[in-house]
Amino acid sequence: MIKEKGIVLESSKIHLVSDKIWKVSVFGPDNYRTALISHFLRTKNKKLRKPAIEFAVEILEGYFDEVISNKVAEEALQYLIRFDESVLFPKPANPKFTFIDLFAGIGGFRIAMQKNQGECVFSSEWDKMAQRTYYANFGEIPFGDITKVETKQWIPDNFDILCGGFPCQPFSIAGVSKKNSLGRKHGFEDEKQGNLFFHIAEILEKHRPKAFFLENVKNLVSHDKGNTFKIIRETLLDLGYSFHAKVLNGKSFVPQNRERTFMVGFDSNIFDYKETFEFPILPEPTKKVRDILESKVDAKYTLTDHLWKYLQDYSQKHKEKGNGFGFGLVDLNGTTRTMSARYYKDGSEILIPQKNKNPRRLSIRESARLQGYPDYFDVEAVSMNQGYKQFGNSVVVPLIEVIGEKIVDVLQTKIK
Repeated sequence: MIKEKGIVLESSKIHLVSDKIWKVSVFGPDNYRTALISHFLRTKNKKLRKPAIEFAVEILEGYFDEVISNKVAEEALQYLIRFDESVLFPKPANPKFTFIDLFAGIGGFRIAMQKNQGECVFSSEWDKMAQRTYYANFGEIPFGDITKVETKQWIPDNFDILCGGFPCQPFSIAGVSKKNSLGRKHGFEDEKQGNLFFHIAEILEKHRPKAFFLENVKNLVSHDKGNTFKIIRETLLDLGYSFHAKVLNGKSFVPQNRERTFMVGFDSNIFDYKETFEFPILPEPTKKVRDILESKVDAKYTLTDHLWKYLQDYSQKHKEKGNGFGFGLVDLNGTTRTMSARYYKDGSEILIPQKNKNPRRLSIRESARLQGYPDYFDVEAVSMNQGYKQFGNSVVVPLIEVIGEKIVDVLQTKIK
């Protein structure tokens, strides 16, 4: 018998394989076993105890020849998940409503809705690196692939709001352009990503939450001459929900020009078709790029001579052709272009000028600030390139918060 992290383990071999289990089994699209274990440890939900122990037995048996007892599995739960009682973004002490966090990314929706006094009762994110960052901040491993029964079966029967920034690449201007150039399908014809909206519709139909709160790119409204957006709207209306949509710009809260389509709806059977939701009137933009910059940044963020020359030559070539492609050297008293998931490649859309130096990329902390994340958000769970991808795919947190506040105002008339 050994004792690790305050947990008594009857099998002295568990600590020998724990690092391997962490690397191989904890994160990924098919991680429903470890995700459920983490949810059990975090919520202490008695309904999850039995499957959590059973899943722990399954995981451990994959690494040992000996039979793993339920007692050993239960004792090993926290050690296997590296559970920590403290968490950077805990749930509110007295929640006013519940929500689920689909296509959760690194938790932008969750931070915003928790600020509105909501409790997240289920989270799902396919990307294993985003799962790592989510876990580092919320102490909970999101379930993986939401298209699979193994994931959907753990969605609670009852919750108040379905939140989700479903994948936007099939509908974004850049995504459509790239897929066209490669001869691939886009929009709903994209078999891997474009049909994910219909899984949202399926969950709405089965669980009937009081409201939904969805986010996507600005181009969603105009994609396929408006047919894509029409299908989304009609699908949600046919399910018996009201439908409100608006394109809003995050630059009211952060120094970034970031327009996104937001969709909100309420169960018409509950609200009798009389709810009066309105999107918030956003404040005039006042944030400047210099407001988010760190006083000192690592030299690794400065562009090499080779990359800087390449970007200048590339820009000049397209200017001569009459195209607008090129790098974006920002005005520190203004706003940036929209940060994208490709920012890790060269940083070209947002470059910070430096005196007597080549320009530099944003640091990871500055990237988080550009999306409205607080400075205590953990940005070190993954590599620099992964961090750029994650913040490039993120929502603007304070914009989600003010829209969420309006949703909660409507819900309070029905939540008891």
